[in-house]
Amino acid sequence: QVQLVESGGGLVQAGGSLRLSCAASGLTFRNYPMGWFRQAPGKEREFVAAVSRYGDSTNYGDSVKGRFTISRDNARNTVYLQMNSLKPEDTAIYYCAMGSQFGRSPTSGGLVNSWGRGTLVTVSS
Repeated sequence: QVQLVESGGGLVQAGGSLRLSCAASGLTFRNYPMGWFRQAPGKEREFVAAVSRYGDSTNYGDSVKGRFTISRDNARNTVYLQMNSLKPEDTAIYYCAMGSQFGRSPTSGGLVNSWGRGTLVTVSS
């Protein structure tokens, strides 16, 4: 059974940084593209970033380009999201997402096969 467990969320001031981690188990991690989504209060879940199976290709949502970096460590079965220059509008629950085996990077909800439970990021002004 696939499990995705996020960590690293918390409270940070605007302009600060956080690094989220997602530890995966129950799968051959290197076979799956991975991603991050977020959902702010009262808003729909939105795509943040995605990474291909070996990390050679990445995609980002327009609102985080140039500030966030997604990466993965296949030896540790972990995907990361480095978030810099955080803004209050980045406040949301951040969800780890697993794509389809050998499939496309999960850049939309329809390409996600499994979700983590989320970790809360709060950015104060």
